[in-house]
Amino acid sequence: MTEIRLTNTRTRTKEPFAPIDPDDVRMYVCGPTVYDRAHLGNARPAVVFDVLYRLLRHVYGAGHVKYVRNITDVEDKIIDRARANGEAIEDLTRRTTGWYHADMDALGVLRPNEEPHATDYVAQMIAMIEALIARGCAYAAEGHVLFSVASFPDYGALSGRSVEDMIAGARVEVAPYKRDPMDFVLWKPSAADEPGWESPWGRGRPGWHIECSAMSEALLGASFDIHGGGADLMFPHHENEVAQSCCAHPEGSFARFWLHNEMLLVEGRKMSKSLGNFFTVRDLLEGRTEFGPVTGEEIRLAFLLSHYRAPMDLNATRVETARAVRAEICEALGKRGSAALAARAPGAPIEAVVARLADDLDTPGALAELRGWLGLKRKQMTGEVLDRIVASLDLLGLDLRGAASTGDYARLYDAEPGAHADPALAACEARLAELRAAAKQSGDFAEADALKAGLVAAGVEVRILPAGPFLIRQATHDPAAVARLAATERA
Repeated sequence: MTEIRLTNTRTRTKEPFAPIDPDDVRMYVCGPTVYDRAHLGNARPAVVFDVLYRLLRHVYGAGHVKYVRNITDVEDKIIDRARANGEAIEDLTRRTTGWYHADMDALGVLRPNEEPHATDYVAQMIAMIEALIARGCAYAAEGHVLFSVASFPDYGALSGRSVEDMIAGARVEVAPYKRDPMDFVLWKPSAADEPGWESPWGRGRPGWHIECSAMSEALLGASFDIHGGGADLMFPHHENEVAQSCCAHPEGSFARFWLHNEMLLVEGRKMSKSLGNFFTVRDLLEGRTEFGPVTGEEIRLAFLLSHYRAPMDLNATRVETARAVRAEICEALGKRGSAALAARAPGAPIEAVVARLADDLDTPGALAELRGWLGLKRKQMTGEVLDRIVASLDLLGLDLRGAASTGDYARLYDAEPGAHADPALAACEARLAELRAAAKQSGDFAEADALKAGLVAAGVEVRILPAGPFLIRQATHDPAAVARLAATERA
């Protein structure tokens, strides 16, 4: 069995991963708070832990891995946004959850095995809070319930901070009902126009931190294998999760491995609305940024080109590299023809790709191994080789078998110019062949070059082969622009 090694935030070392039960590998990842579109910072952990999920499924078997990623659908930001929109909270969270799913689907992110909504687990949260009070680790005050940080001596061990440092560096809420400034809210009262549930402490709603502790315990138990999320959640969210979970269930170990992905930068700066570099996934997909339209596969590749524990800078160079890698993969896949490619079942992935991923999710190394293998096998694209490429891409979450450009590259090996499946491209391809044939006689290539330039501007690669010109749709292909070119040529 492949040995997986992961950098455990808890111990600050790279360790061999050994699940509690190899037949029941369990992972929890903090999911979105649903009140708006997912931004790129939300997308990075979704992609990182999707790769880990795929790797665990490959090593232990798909039926032996349980992945839980929550939906926070009760929180102050949600309440504020619903008020600003003048809509019901349920309508807001239902719509934005749908947006999140659509955007993550576009990035090739698999749905988790379980996706608990916080509002469905309030009873479990209340029960956990009652247990914490009974153990002397929490106290009620003025309609609130607060966790007593002093009751957990190991507080700060995950983030590596002392309590004094945390007080100095955090925006600690000062309130008269707190025994200690570091104590944090487990339950708080709700106003009449705010969502609330009846509890022993009055009508109210849970604090953010208790949500993940209750949902993970309910679905994975008091001890499970991996907890993941962005590095920005390490303190206070994950630190607070550890404290309340370990105090509520001292018989358990909570999460044995903690993984944190680093932050995302845009053009070298932290993403911020004030800097004008705050982008949602949908902004990139629909071309509303300086990068132009960026496909889901290209966004995913841009993430995979950086190690998850390193800050990732999304810039023009990174986007162009992602586009080039995507085109390279599509061309390699196209060498076997497109007719049966989309239906091909993956074979065994390339060993070197698996080894890189098993070494602390080294996705840049895995891509480098895959690209090297593509170059090595360029002239030996047998069925077995193709099956291994498909399996390796599946492990990385990059299914390009049905991509338009993959089929177009396949035409380089089994078609004649002018036989493109897209009528507009077929017309342009045939017309370009005519213009080049005439230009070879007259020596005037101006008209042929103008058509070629128009096609390139419309996101179409033009290959001139001995048999004639072939047109290949790229990820930025603009069908409307190609249709206009075709209509002009016919006229």
